[in-house]
Amino acid sequence: MKYHVYGIGNALVDMEFGVSDEFLKENNIEKGLMTLIEEDKQQYLSESLINTFGLKKRTGGGSAANTIVAISQLGGKTFYACKVADDEGGDFYMKDLHQAGVETKLDQVQGSGVTGKCIVMVTEDAERTMNTYLGITSDFCETDLHFEELINAEYLYIEGYLVTSDCSRDAAIAARKVAAENNVKTAFTFSDPAMVTYFKEGVAEIIAEGVDVLFCNEEEAQIYTETNNLEDAISALKAIAKKIVITQGKNGATIISNGKQTSVNAKQVSAIDTNGAGDMFAGAFMYGLTQGYSDKEAGKLAAHAAAEIVTTFGARLEQERLLALL
Repeated sequence: MKYHVYGIGNALVDMEFGVSDEFLKENNIEKGLMTLIEEDKQQYLSESLINTFGLKKRTGGGSAANTIVAISQLGGKTFYACKVADDEGGDFYMKDLHQAGVETKLDQVQGSGVTGKCIVMVTEDAERTMNTYLGITSDFCETDLHFEELINAEYLYIEGYLVTSDCSRDAAIAARKVAAENNVKTAFTFSDPAMVTYFKEGVAEIIAEGVDVLFCNEEEAQIYTETNNLEDAISALKAIAKKIVITQGKNGATIISNGKQTSVNAKQVSAIDTNGAGDMFAGAFMYGLTQGYSDKEAGKLAAHAAAEIVTTFGARLEQERLLALL
């Protein structure tokens, strides 16, 4: 085994802004969700935000990429398959991943077009709202998967956002099939309430007969299972996942595995930005899982890592801050 976790997901350059609720209302932006937008709106919003609020941070992003970076920073061996364009954003993104210790083959899959961008707007209550122009990442497909690396991994990690594009959804399904044929376990994250609300059929198609690990929050769990309480959602999710990891914000997390339910307390902090909290939780948990941690141990590490990320702007941490948690 060469890699602890092989991830697939969107490649997006994050541009993060501190904004007001009034700005979201004035621009008809749905708070708390990830919304796909076209390039012209992305350019207009970016200019408006820079002029009004100023850019706080520009980093590599993408849900699964954030998770894979966290695993790598903690000491895990990782590979990330995604798609960027042969432009400044693509070069920035590739270098960002490599600096974090993540292996890629991005130099082989850069194409003409525009690298995806995500505008992250954080309000004073620390809630993140995202408007995303996928760009070339919407063309991420099976030919971009690098199966040799996949079959040399312990886990395949798939982000739910891939369901928004037919091409990338098919790539996720193909990766999952190859993983199953080669005894590679699969972890999947719902990623966002919008994914299980508007793309539920596609999500179910990726999950197929079930996954080894499922990450979600309470809202996503209940939307997907069409239940109105966590207990019923858990009962329904047991049919599609061997291990269920449900994040609950300031109430910590619940992990269900082999008929046993484990609760993890959240570390109480003053949050300024919840962007990337779920990705960070998943990354630290997956690191623990691949290092032989118990659910309780992995959950505790993940909760502490998530607490660290919400006290800073952006979806990634300096490696030293993560290593200090071990």
